[in-house]
Amino acid sequence: MSDATLKTRITEAMKAAMRAQEKARLGAIRLIQAEIQRVEVDERIAVDDARVLAILDKMIKQRRDSIQQFESAGRLDLVEIEAGELAVIQEFLPRALGEPELELLIDGAMHASGAVAMKDMGKVMAILKPQVQGRADMGLVSQRIKARLT
Repeated sequence: MSDATLKTRITEAMKAAMRAQEKARLGAIRLIQAEIQRVEVDERIAVDDARVLAILDKMIKQRRDSIQQFESAGRLDLVEIEAGELAVIQEFLPRALGEPELELLIDGAMHASGAVAMKDMGKVMAILKPQVQGRADMGLVSQRIKARLT
């Protein structure tokens, strides 16, 4: 990632989409900005990059859930819209972790926390979450840790 904050990159991308008259992309970026602003107003804070990543993660999860529901309902028109928004949101996330990198991080977190049973799952997740936020699906990470602890 560059030196610019994530919020700044999103704002610059919005300006570029406006200039290029990319309506679908502009709409998705405005959704991102609206969610960031909602969090800032509701919690009376200025969000940092880590919080923006958490917001983007949540938005991605919502889009994936919506796509799944729309596909099962046969609403391919809505699937296309959600998929477009999902692609734009993913542009602002850091590079995704590969399988070996993710396994190494999980190994390190389990070793650092001394996890040996399911009751230690929270300790492992607490260590891993800041490291993998926005770079891996937290549901997948959770499943892998569960598999190792059982």
